[in-house]
Amino acid sequence: MEINCYQTSDLDFQERFQQLCERNLDLDMTADTVVAEILARVRQEGDVALFDYTRRFDGLDLETVGIEVESAEIDAAFASLNPSQLADIELAIERITTYHQRQLKQSWFDDHEPGVLLGQKVTPLARVGIYVPGGKASYPSSVLMNAIPAKVAGVEEIVMVSPAAQGYNPAVLASARLCGVDRIFRLGGAQAVAALAYGTSSIPAVDKIVGPGNIYVALAKRRVFGRVGIDMVAGPSEIMVVADAGANPVFVAADLLSQAEHDELAVVVLVTPSPELRDKVVLELEKQLATLSRREIARRALAAQGGLITTATLDEALALANQFAAEHLELAVADPLLALSSIRNAGAIFLGHSTPEALGDYLAGPNHVLPTAGTARFSSPLGVDDFLKKSSVLSFSRAALKRYGRPLTALAAMEGLEAHGRAVSLRLED
Repeated sequence: MEINCYQTSDLDFQERFQQLCERNLDLDMTADTVVAEILARVRQEGDVALFDYTRRFDGLDLETVGIEVESAEIDAAFASLNPSQLADIELAIERITTYHQRQLKQSWFDDHEPGVLLGQKVTPLARVGIYVPGGKASYPSSVLMNAIPAKVAGVEEIVMVSPAAQGYNPAVLASARLCGVDRIFRLGGAQAVAALAYGTSSIPAVDKIVGPGNIYVALAKRRVFGRVGIDMVAGPSEIMVVADAGANPVFVAADLLSQAEHDELAVVVLVTPSPELRDKVVLELEKQLATLSRREIARRALAAQGGLITTATLDEALALANQFAAEHLELAVADPLLALSSIRNAGAIFLGHSTPEALGDYLAGPNHVLPTAGTARFSSPLGVDDFLKKSSVLSFSRAALKRYGRPLTALAAMEGLEAHGRAVSLRLED
């Protein structure tokens, strides 16, 4: 098995680690040109372009099958799932909903100062679009993680797009109905993002687009930002495991592979002060790879974007974790709460030996849409806040305005904005 091994004592370690931190994510400019053309054509031609691109890219004739998924198809999806499968989906919905309800913010107003009312009005977005992948893999969990916080926020309408070249996983359609998706369209790729951003005869324009996708989807979201809001421009999945000598190499290897199997660009890193643990993890990775159905994908990820790093101390390992700013960070150490106090940058933090990253993917409660490619330095997981907007509210009586008349006009004068000052002084004239 090919995987890069480092030691912080190596003379070139910082240079090599910095390369790992950069994730080797150069944008495909050819793809960006294609995306620009798709967006422009959908904006101009609407449904005509959507039908053409779906026929060319997905081999699907929307005129025959219909662009929108009808209730009968969703009913059939429900009927194909057994009661245990539906119960598992409902359990995940319950836990994810409960977690996100704690994030909900309320409007507030403060009138303690005489003649002054200040506050903030919190308003949910009217309509959002969620993108659910349907190519190499189909993820019901993507439906839950994107739709539930929108529903908790109070979004009026949730529109889902998902490519349907291979048909739909019944669990995807059932999940969409169970968590409140209003409409589902058989669309994928950059053309789906364009439809949500600009609207067509069939697809309503939305206020915000969320959800993961391939490079074309990511580039399209970046290009339509400003016309609509977006959650983030997501990169490939990634995990960093910080482990001490007491960690179980079987668990560590399994957790690294849980991300490596996503795709060839996944980033997987172990950081440990224990050379013995590192060596055991190498052996265990090889052993578990042999029985993994997606082993070739995982092997390529480990070779291209994998790293096993040996540090002098646990504190040094935690410092590297902050520098890396992982999407998923596991603290497989004896005292994970103490280690947590040292962590500044991570999308989601998994504490202890019995908390695998996979828990967060499905039903622990927190959202699995997380900042990637080091953006955890300044951004957060998808949540209820992403589906709310906040308006400032202010009201001054004439007496209150008079109390602040002099500094108001003085500040306007400092900026040379005469009309600003006049808008205050005219109100204070007898």
